[in-house]
Amino acid sequence: MRAIRRFTVRTVLPEPLADLDELAHNLRWSWHPGTRAVFEGLDAALWEEVGGDPVALLGALGRERLDELAADEEQVARVRAAAADLRAYREQPRWYQRQSADALPASIAYFSPEFGVAATLPQYSGGLGVLAGDHLKAASDLGVPVVGVGLLYRAGYFRQALDRSGRQTETYPVLDPDGLPLTLLRETDGAPAQVQLALPGGRTLHAQVWVAQVGRVPLLLLDSDVPANDDAARAVTDRLYGGAGTHRLEQELLLGVGGVRALRTHARLTDGPAPDVFHTNEGHAGFLGVERVRELVVDGTSFATALELVRATTVFTTHTPVPAGIDRFERRTVEQYLQALDETRTLPLEDVLALGTEDHEGGDPRLFNMAVMGLRLAGRANGVSRLHGRVSREMFAGLWPGFDPQEVPIGSITNGVHAPTWVAPELAALAAHRMSAQDLATGAGWEAGGTVGDTELWQLRRRLRTRLVTDVRRRLRASWLRRGALPADLRWTDDAFSPDVLTIGFARRVPTYKRLTLMLADPERFAALLLDADRPVQVVVAGKAHPADEPGKRLIAELVAFADQHHVRHRIAFLPDYDMRMAATLYPGCDVWLNNPLRPLEACGTSGMKVALNGGLNLSVLDGWWDEWHDEDNGWVIPTADGVDDAGARDAAEAAALYDVLEQQVVPTFYDRDAEDVPRRWIAMVRHTLATLGPKVQATRMVADYVAHLYVPAAASGAALGADGLTGAAALADWRERVRAAWPRVRVDHVDSGGVATSPQVGDTLHVQAWVALGDLSPDDVEVQVLHGPVAPDDEIAEFRVTALRLDDSLEADRYGYSGDVALTAPGPFGYTVRVVPRHAALTSVAAAGLVTTAP
Repeated sequence: MRAIRRFTVRTVLPEPLADLDELAHNLRWSWHPGTRAVFEGLDAALWEEVGGDPVALLGALGRERLDELAADEEQVARVRAAAADLRAYREQPRWYQRQSADALPASIAYFSPEFGVAATLPQYSGGLGVLAGDHLKAASDLGVPVVGVGLLYRAGYFRQALDRSGRQTETYPVLDPDGLPLTLLRETDGAPAQVQLALPGGRTLHAQVWVAQVGRVPLLLLDSDVPANDDAARAVTDRLYGGAGTHRLEQELLLGVGGVRALRTHARLTDGPAPDVFHTNEGHAGFLGVERVRELVVDGTSFATALELVRATTVFTTHTPVPAGIDRFERRTVEQYLQALDETRTLPLEDVLALGTEDHEGGDPRLFNMAVMGLRLAGRANGVSRLHGRVSREMFAGLWPGFDPQEVPIGSITNGVHAPTWVAPELAALAAHRMSAQDLATGAGWEAGGTVGDTELWQLRRRLRTRLVTDVRRRLRASWLRRGALPADLRWTDDAFSPDVLTIGFARRVPTYKRLTLMLADPERFAALLLDADRPVQVVVAGKAHPADEPGKRLIAELVAFADQHHVRHRIAFLPDYDMRMAATLYPGCDVWLNNPLRPLEACGTSGMKVALNGGLNLSVLDGWWDEWHDEDNGWVIPTADGVDDAGARDAAEAAALYDVLEQQVVPTFYDRDAEDVPRRWIAMVRHTLATLGPKVQATRMVADYVAHLYVPAAASGAALGADGLTGAAALADWRERVRAAWPRVRVDHVDSGGVATSPQVGDTLHVQAWVALGDLSPDDVEVQVLHGPVAPDDEIAEFRVTALRLDDSLEADRYGYSGDVALTAPGPFGYTVRVVPRHAALTSVAAAGLVTTAP
């Protein structure tokens, strides 16, 4: 067949219904029930048929029906009221506009390789993208002036199915941007706005910019499928995580470098403010820092000065708990691309390459590491849970030699989820009707004795479970049909699962460390749980393995083989093609959410948060967010065999622990009913979960934390360094160069102590004196500190405290005396040492300069 040219014919709406176009192209409808109700009211059957997609709905409405609707005064009034509500939402002050911080950013650019805003815009693969989508939606609700930047993948992520043997298969349906809730960014003359990147070999990568409006937040998506590109360049944005090597590198250059250029173009065409802060969600967008440095250098700024300003105004969030999850490229390949990009040869190439080179202990200097570059280009960095912050500090400690992992400048902001997106409409409506806004915000409305009785809450939970069972039966039948089963052989799916059985959910990506098949470690014991005559359990499983991940695919096949067995297939199901549509029914319908990764390899795990928001209980190892927010009444902990090196032994031990918790705690609590058939203890745990976790797991809390702890400080640093023609940044760069050159002559000559008896006691004070040589530096350039605390069995200070010593006098031209007092606050072995670190008001942490000298 000959190739054809294709295009989409858009519906022309009658003037009275013209507002429907804006309503359909602003993704606020995906979390705003009132707007969805307007679209459903246009044609309820068609709305169901198009899967709740307003753009598809408008495209499917015939001219006759549109004219009929335009003549209906009530329909027109509803449309206009919804449009007025959207305009008020976008224009009126919200939480952010009521803040009083001096350095409140006028705009924040948020870069991510994927965004899961709504199922109708399939530009996500899993938790990272859905988290990014929730970040934008929460920012919109709070009024935070974020601009999202990503790529438009013409095939998105893959669609998953199962073959006859139960193995995952992948397809990549091509998306038509004109059929998505997107608008093409255009120049003032109507031509599509484009950005260009020079590539090796004299090639040029062109990209146009689509805009998805997420409430108040514009999301810019770069698309390389344009006629100006050659075939290879057109394929750069073909699919999410679909390539490797130079294909992946070109994607990340387009995201980072092209994304900055798209931001500049968008600001020019919309008269929007330039971003004060740049936030990169994982290392994929790290080249944005290189482009920002290049912009400044082209304008005449020195590389060192530009680097200080860019670093001060960049936030880097790592989601990766394992080094294998980080993108790394051959250094010489990156060098070729950077040479091509820097057409005016204004950047010091070796200095740029050094930003990502693995020149630290344990690294490979032949490789360019995107996370390393992200950290070296960011003045502020964070993990996505408290435990993940600690894991990240340990993982990246080699970048800050001489410092203890606890001082590595990576903090943590625990992820959150967007409640209006993920809370079941029935639960949201009940809460809104019965509780005040204050009670909802604090969770007090769900406490015992609140406005919703136990029986009513239990009945609501059963309705949500029933809806899930209906969806499971439909998806189960469709999957079996696709695998070749005959309709006559699938009558059993009509009765598979039950609205009255304890329902456990497990759905996530399928790398091996998440242990999809841990539940199958003892098949007979697991089957006994599923098939218990009086207290059965049913399990819904879903998840995608990366197309190149053969071990992950084998895990799916193993799970499917178990679930296919005739005696258990009505109690356990693997549902292919896990996406946001499936999740919207799965999360509210599950009683328990199972999470059993290898601890501590789960960065956060936001799916369990979404379940908790719907009154589901978590059953998880103490990893990610569960490690910090679990208590005795909001779910259960799976004990872990930390420290057991044998993987098989560890899995066996933790699987046995999982079965024990299910058999002895979870199942009895669910089925322990009173005379009204209500499990009072279970409902008490549901209430406690809604009351205590509900406020914590919100994405609005998360974004507010980013504003307070990262965005505002970064903007303040940028304002200070950028004032008066970047004099602050230039001074900091000069200071850093001077201190680094002088540091080899800094030493601690002598340390002495006194003030305690031969047998010191808690409450005594240790007086410490130190004599240090500073070479060409002055006391204003440094801080002399004593590190002190309990000594562990390995003769190291485990959790140390830092006390700054005061300057006493100058002994010689470059030697100084310092002293201070340290309180002995705990019994047991005690140790201390003295060190010298650089000191400057613009440094964001004690390790920011990467220099330290410790007493021998």
